Amino acid sequence: MSDRATRLVIVGAGPRAVMLVERLLARRTRSPHPHLHVTLVDPHPPGAGRIWRRDQSPLLKLNSMARDVTVFTDETCTIAGPVRSGPSLIEWAERVRAGSLPDVEIDDPDLEAELRTLRGDSFPTRRLQSVYLDWFWRRTVAIAPPGVEVHWHQGAVEWVDDTAEGYEVALADGIRLPAEIVVYALGHNGREPDGETLALIAAAADAGLTYVPPSFTADADLSALGAGDDVIVRGMGLAAVDAIVLLAEGRGGRFSRTPDGTLRYSPSGREPRLHLGSRRGVPYRSKVSSELRGDPPAREVLTPAAVAELLARPGTIDFLDDVWPLIARELVWGHYRELFTGHPERVRVSWDVFRETLREVDGDTAALRRAVAEVVPDPLDRFDVPALDVPLGDEIFADAAEVHRRIRRHIADDLHLRTAPERSTAQALFLTILSSFLALSDIPVERWSARSRAVDLPVTWHTFFSYVASGPPAHRLEEIGALADAGVVRFLGPDVAVGVAEGRFVASSPRVPGDVRAEALVDAWLPGAGAAASDNPALRELATRHGREVHVSDETFSGSLGRIDTDADGRVLARDGVAHETLFAIGPFTAGMEAGAFTRPRSNALSLRITDRVAGAVSEAVAVVSERRWAYPR
Repeated sequence: MSDRATRLVIVGAGPRAVMLVERLLARRTRSPHPHLHVTLVDPHPPGAGRIWRRDQSPLLKLNSMARDVTVFTDETCTIAGPVRSGPSLIEWAERVRAGSLPDVEIDDPDLEAELRTLRGDSFPTRRLQSVYLDWFWRRTVAIAPPGVEVHWHQGAVEWVDDTAEGYEVALADGIRLPAEIVVYALGHNGREPDGETLALIAAAADAGLTYVPPSFTADADLSALGAGDDVIVRGMGLAAVDAIVLLAEGRGGRFSRTPDGTLRYSPSGREPRLHLGSRRGVPYRSKVSSELRGDPPAREVLTPAAVAELLARPGTIDFLDDVWPLIARELVWGHYRELFTGHPERVRVSWDVFRETLREVDGDTAALRRAVAEVVPDPLDRFDVPALDVPLGDEIFADAAEVHRRIRRHIADDLHLRTAPERSTAQALFLTILSSFLALSDIPVERWSARSRAVDLPVTWHTFFSYVASGPPAHRLEEIGALADAGVVRFLGPDVAVGVAEGRFVASSPRVPGDVRAEALVDAWLPGAGAAASDNPALRELATRHGREVHVSDETFSGSLGRIDTDADGRVLARDGVAHETLFAIGPFTAGMEAGAFTRPRSNALSLRITDRVAGAVSEAVAVVSERRWAYPR
């Protein structure tokens, strides 16, 4: 390494970290002082990181199709940095199969078999995704311009000290890495338990029960859940689906098709009995496989003009009061545009006529339902947001068997709506909610009310978006239905509450008589935000020493977001609110709009725009440090 090289340390080496490196190196060809030394520090392999690492169960999959995964910019990206295109996951697989990527070697027969049969609409395993991300990492390093060195150090950062020349990054193995610039790209992290979780840990210990707190399912210890044990699983999102997979098929059970195409599950006898419950009482909606048949999506309600009008108002913008009604109406317009223009044989009037009806009843759910009943004969073609969000409504159930049958029927209906080619309104709904998500990024974070920033956006909206648009692959819900038919899974109903009584965990729904008692409980969701309480010492130190958690306060709410405060370009804000010139952070632990890491191709993805913007700011910092080094060499 040249004595004049600027030293950049990136804390983390997962997808976002490597994507940042790619964006940074794409700019280096313009630098008059190209000498740069980049070190990524992570216990897990670069590219994949912890979440997507190869060393995990082959049963765990992405909830995105292979054609919908990329780490590369493309011609749709509105970014300042150079566009450097590359293959999506399916395009990469096709090139590997064709022999045009000789730097990809797969020595695992299962992975090789998966790659040979991968299609654009396949849901790849996380292990295959790790191979794609590993190739992306090696490609990024291989095409680094002259004077740039990029390395991975396998280890964990514990803290970062200030020095006269910048920073010293302290690793758990005792190594100290000097740096002029540090970027935290830590991805998702756990946190120390608090509140109800802490109370359940204590109660379980006192009663000799088994409790699995919120965690990343691939890292959770499920070994204590024995064959035939009754286990309450609270949560019905992606983490719950992963847990079900590991506790059923992962224990040796097998799925098969009957002659009429019905999926059946043959237990191994090693499975526990899983009692599933959540607030809604139903799983997240499955991913959509239909294609649009009608007019292309277009924002009719949450338009750029509507956003501009909100921004022109004085004061803060409240998500629930000001924006959510626009999103809800937009979803209705998106659904019915596709139904009336793509399937005119299933409605009694034209789209032009129904548009006028929509304008009259827009925002009035009762009036909408009455109007729709007159012109849309099939109940499965009818749509409104409350029915989407709370599919069980206010139903009261006679007993556990009735609620189980009702949820089983809901899963079957959802699968039909999301996978049948003739039900393309589900695809329109997906594209509409995705467009709404992107529209929110046009509202600066500082304009939101405190309650919106702390609760409504990261919890209420994010959970609803995930429930509608980021659920499991359809075959996972079909498998849950088969597990329910086999008696391995039982459904508890909505608004499930869990406590400890008489030495057992007790789960109950206020709308179902009786309760379920078990000696084990799994809280199947990811740990909440909490940088200062993180189980990652580097993030804890960042939150309490170099930076701060975002605190918001107004007449509606006061509290911490649990996320690191940065400016729009990723610079960490110090305790006094001043932005560090050479300390950056990017990822879900920061307070900006979270958009994941890899994304859909040709969608002008928010994640790529954010990563490119932060890379631009890091490049500017590198340029300043480099000029200083060349002017005053050591």
